[in-house]
Amino acid sequence: MKRLQFMITRLAQGFIALLVIAIVNFLLIRAAPGDPVSVMAGEAGASDPQFIAQLRTQFGLDQPLATQLFKYLDHILHLDLGYSYRQQQSVFHLIMERLPATLLLTGSAFVLALLLGVAAGALASRRAGTWLDSAITVVSLVFYATPLYWLAMMAVLLFTVKLGVLPGFGYVTVGADLHGLALAADIATHLILPVVTLALFYMAVYARMTRASMLEVAQMDFVKTARAKGLRPGRIQRAHILRNALLPVVTLAGMQAGGMIGGAVLTETVFAWPGIGRLMFDALLQRDYNLLLGCFLVAAAMAVLFNLLTDLVYTIVDPRIQLN
Repeated sequence: MKRLQFMITRLAQGFIALLVIAIVNFLLIRAAPGDPVSVMAGEAGASDPQFIAQLRTQFGLDQPLATQLFKYLDHILHLDLGYSYRQQQSVFHLIMERLPATLLLTGSAFVLALLLGVAAGALASRRAGTWLDSAITVVSLVFYATPLYWLAMMAVLLFTVKLGVLPGFGYVTVGADLHGLALAADIATHLILPVVTLALFYMAVYARMTRASMLEVAQMDFVKTARAKGLRPGRIQRAHILRNALLPVVTLAGMQAGGMIGGAVLTETVFAWPGIGRLMFDALLQRDYNLLLGCFLVAAAMAVLFNLLTDLVYTIVDPRIQLN
């Protein structure tokens, strides 16, 4: 019962957060220079004031800002993300069409980064002060400090252009009529470079966090007691140190899980991955207000959802937390 009340409270807080985010995004985008009308008129080579005024009336941009904001919030409450006049499609349809590709990319990168990061951090903490610890630390810092877009471009140049062993662009092979396992294998092949590129940055963060947390837990009294009882070092490392050291890692991973879409914008742009990150970038260039706001709102909703799941997992992992 307490867990149900906890979930309801968190859902209400998440709804309020999404509402505030929607308002802030709307005001920030409206404050930016340029709008869909100026972009479309420039592409059409039309500078007739009457034509521009007609477009503003059609898009509702001639109304006061407060009226536009009220209508936008009313549409959101009715689960209507609006219409993309650039793409001539519903914003909801466009996002749902691209969302599976983004979830596949970010989900795979998240799992890979978490597994490799925790494993590397645990190995570094167990070999603290040795050359292996120093090597893992240096590699982690290099990947953490390297810009994501540069790493993506270097991966394409090396594995696609130079070696020709992995595809560097797209979701599937263009023109290939594949089905079943052949299609899944083709998607998996195209997924390797963007997933590894996106995962390396987060893997470095998790490795550093795991190492520091395990070294701190290793000095606690219950670990010293376990050693005094004669338990095997491997069991102490897994059951006592690693289990308790994972708590801050779980918190960090939950906060970054939703934010990985931000990193996916650069990754999807470089690798031409057809996800909402690439859709968001194209909408920004085209000043497609409705589509851009829809992408922002979906990204924020995913971040809130992952934070909610993290809070729930944290109460299960750490029995010391009491649900109020």
